[in-house]
Amino acid sequence: MQVSDNCLKIIREFEGFKSRPYLCPAGVPTIGYGSTRYANGTAVKLTDPPITEGQADEIMHATLGQYVDAVSRYVTASINQNQFDALVDFAYNAGAQNLRTSTLLKLLNKGDYAGAAAQFDVWVNGGGKKLPGLVRRRAAERVLFETSVA
Repeated sequence: MQVSDNCLKIIREFEGFKSRPYLCPAGVPTIGYGSTRYANGTAVKLTDPPITEGQADEIMHATLGQYVDAVSRYVTASINQNQFDALVDFAYNAGAQNLRTSTLLKLLNKGDYAGAAAQFDVWVNGGGKKLPGLVRRRAAERVLFETSVA
């Protein structure tokens, strides 16, 4: 499975485009649509030059592969496109390792879809604080996860 426009829309909406490097709430240098690394794998530094939206899209698409792979590798339950997109966005934002060790994944792989969906609400902290942006993002991921595909 590959990401659909639903996943890309959530990433763009919640990350927002930033042409210049900045520190995310967790204190990591970030650029574009929440990317901490460039397409070639180099870490973003605060001294890096600005990028265009087109470059940010290229970086996002290049780095999404690792999160697509993580969801494909870690999820053993049957999932639909919306669930896949929600999980890829979650991994993009929270990290593939956090997905791998999460109760969300454990419940999902046991077939407890409702329990897994409720776990999105747990992942709302950044830098030790509950962040309103993460509350909104997790809510959007949960809605997408719980939306059946026609």
